[in-house]
Amino acid sequence: MDKTQKTIFLVDDDFDYLVQQKIMLESKGFNIITAEGEKQAKEILNNSLFDLAIVDLMMENMDTGFIICHEIKKKHPAIPIIMATAVASQTGFEFDSITNAEKKWIKADSVITKPIRSEQLLKEIQKLLKNEL
Repeated sequence: MDKTQKTIFLVDDDFDYLVQQKIMLESKGFNIITAEGEKQAKEILNNSLFDLAIVDLMMENMDTGFIICHEIKKKHPAIPIIMATAVASQTGFEFDSITNAEKKWIKADSVITKPIRSEQLLKEIQKLLKNEL
């Protein structure tokens, strides 16, 4: 699998998590663009191209990730999005993106609960990019 040409947009307000994921994904051959919140994510969205996005749900606000996912899908409907979230452990609210109805309102192609194992994330990335690899 040739990942060297694939760019991942990684959005999270937890700087340590962002750096850890960036290092791990770069070690697997991906190019990484990072944003530390909604404002930076929107700036990057308007000025950069990427093949897949990984977006945290709760950043500045409880719904910031939903807003960013909506913006990505509005501008680039075909780009797959993974929502990475600890919302269930922090709020007790659980959701998924299994059905088409869920994907429609969440605007994410996949939802993964934090903490995320590297193998789990890589498997999901591979699955979502399979048509392009």
